Amino acid sequence: MTRSSDISTAASQCLPLLVALVPFGAVYGAFAVTNGLTVWQTLGFSLTVYAGASQFLALQMIGAGSPVWAILVAVVALNARHILYSASVGRHLVRFGGPAKALAFFLLVDPSFAAAEARAAEGPISRTYYFTFAVLLYVGWALASLVGALFGGLIEDPARFGLDFAIPVYFLAQTMAFRHRPNFLLVAGVSGLVALVAAAALGSPWHVTLGGIAGVFAAALRTPTAEIPAGEAGAGEARAKGARI
Repeated sequence: MTRSSDISTAASQCLPLLVALVPFGAVYGAFAVTNGLTVWQTLGFSLTVYAGASQFLALQMIGAGSPVWAILVAVVALNARHILYSASVGRHLVRFGGPAKALAFFLLVDPSFAAAEARAAEGPISRTYYFTFAVLLYVGWALASLVGALFGGLIEDPARFGLDFAIPVYFLAQTMAFRHRPNFLLVAGVSGLVALVAAAALGSPWHVTLGGIAGVFAAALRTPTAEIPAGEAGAGEARAKGARI
């Protein structure tokens, strides 16, 4: 693909997601100011941490007077899934240099992970595609946080409009895109079951991490042994040569 087609594809895939994501970023900004952060602290939190669920969790625990160690443990537990994300996506970033790969991992959040995996299933991931998608998401989240911090009093609860349901549906759709892969039902079933048990026994956010780890172990134990046909391998090499953009 050309650079322009990569840009247009990434933008067309990211912009609909921003429709659901931006209201949550704005709610975060309003929530942060309500809990004592300044406008610039709120924006800085989004620019440096860039993890919406963890930002909400940290603010809630700060507001409840939780000790620092408890906040750190909870945030690390919730974000531990990013270790799995980077291990998976890192396999596809073979054309990224050291600094580019480091930046790619910084920008690696739930939607960009799902988009990268779906893209990798079709062919190599170019830097143009990945950074267009990831930077649009990053800028959108930061700007939404700033708007929320500045005009928080005007923001309604996004759940009233069903926007809180849009992101889970997005991830369900991305998950189902892998339904034709070997052992999909096994891995998804094990991960879901463990997540449900962990949610009931331990509560959030442990179910996210434990469910993901269980899925990884299930996949590792049932790794397909079939060899890749020579024709497909050759086609893969040809596609990889075109991903240097």
